[in-house]
Amino acid sequence: MKTKYIDLIEQTFDFPQKEFNLDENNKLQFHGIDLSKLIAEYGAPLKFTYLPKISENINNAKTWFANAMQKHNYEGNYNYCYCTKSSHFKHVLNEAMKNDIHIETSSAFDIDIVENLKAQGKITDDTFVISNGFKRDQYVKNIGRLINNGHNNCIPIIDNYEEISLLSQEIKGNYNIGIRIASEEEPKFEFYTSRLGIGYKNIVPFYNREIKDNPKVTLKMLHFFINTGIRDTAYYWNELLKCMKVYINLKKVCPSLNSLNIGGGFPIKNSLAFDYDYAYMIDEIILQIKQTCEEAGVPVPNIFTEFGSFTVGESGGAIYEVLYQKQQNDREKWNMINSSFITTMPDTWAINKRFIMLPITGWQKEYERVLLGGLTCDSDDYYNSEQHMNAIYLPKYSKEKPLYIGFFNTGAYQETIGGFGGLQHCLIPQPKHILIDRDEEGNIVTELFSQQQTSENLLSLLGYDYSINNKLDDTNEEVNLETTIN
Repeated sequence: MKTKYIDLIEQTFDFPQKEFNLDENNKLQFHGIDLSKLIAEYGAPLKFTYLPKISENINNAKTWFANAMQKHNYEGNYNYCYCTKSSHFKHVLNEAMKNDIHIETSSAFDIDIVENLKAQGKITDDTFVISNGFKRDQYVKNIGRLINNGHNNCIPIIDNYEEISLLSQEIKGNYNIGIRIASEEEPKFEFYTSRLGIGYKNIVPFYNREIKDNPKVTLKMLHFFINTGIRDTAYYWNELLKCMKVYINLKKVCPSLNSLNIGGGFPIKNSLAFDYDYAYMIDEIILQIKQTCEEAGVPVPNIFTEFGSFTVGESGGAIYEVLYQKQQNDREKWNMINSSFITTMPDTWAINKRFIMLPITGWQKEYERVLLGGLTCDSDDYYNSEQHMNAIYLPKYSKEKPLYIGFFNTGAYQETIGGFGGLQHCLIPQPKHILIDRDEEGNIVTELFSQQQTSENLLSLLGYDYSINNKLDDTNEEVNLETTIN
């Protein structure tokens, strides 16, 4: 009878997989990284970023688009943009910008990052900076500063009717713009139309009224964004067709329009059973756009994409130790991790997002069904089959031998939503974070990016005087706090 954890995985999934396999000691490896060695060197909880995966995904997408365009004799260009909001970290941008890509921004401080990268030579005037989002005050000023300093490939995407006048007050010369379509949401949403952008029926009248005779502004791009991403569904293809109708009607009255931004990202792997044909989807998108344009007698647009999670998501991971198992009743066993799901992977709590979860050790042990609990006192700090589609099975817990588990493909949004470097729920410290790369010979190299948060870090953010605690530690005596503070 096959009752070991490895038996369960091999019977349920196609395993090993490209990024997951076991070493000779039956311990999990991720992209050839010895995770047990990482734990031995850095401890757990631990967050990591595997930088080569960022470049790999970028170049995969560029290859898929190149192949589709060649197959269908598509005459437009393809431009890969990275959505900085997915992860603003310097190490992420540095890795991404190695691959001749462009940037999509969403707020004022994004422009400061662009200017910083430009000063370092990571970005040039040829780099497109697609500025999305609702624009007021500082964001408008920063866009204006970037364009006034010669970055003419900065294209603000108009989100509402007032933005052109606001931008024109800040920008000294002529500038290019795009318009975002307010797409209709899927039926399951609580609202019908996205709050972002301008409605389908209003775009051509808006162009004729505000842009056509404005000598300062040139419309270059139509921006089409689907909140749920690029998926092979009737909803997606219907929205793409509606978008193309707008593009064609707009192109007929606006000769300068030459680009279509099909925003909305690709899904990333969230299960060992994940199955998504990226090449097919790209091939079909290129074919649909070309056929629609040919039927209408208009040139095909240059294609821009904005991939955030797809770029950086699969580079990230988190490792925890199971500290203790609590048997709460005859059916429920709680494996308590040495961190918090709410603070380190907030998407699991906020939007019930699933990540790949596998044990690092214990693959030769028998398995059991468990629930996973975090350290905070919040009842929602858990990860289990009630929130997620599949039951959680892990090697049987024993106090004698530590059980380490990993969550993978967590690289997008978790740090920024969780408030990297800031206060954490119940003051559970933020884990240590390391960067993983490969040298010229392909050997793994690691670098400590940030230490685990300390009591001093958190108390300082809260406004406390940490020197008081030091005095308590030094003297082991009570200190008159009122006297000390005064």
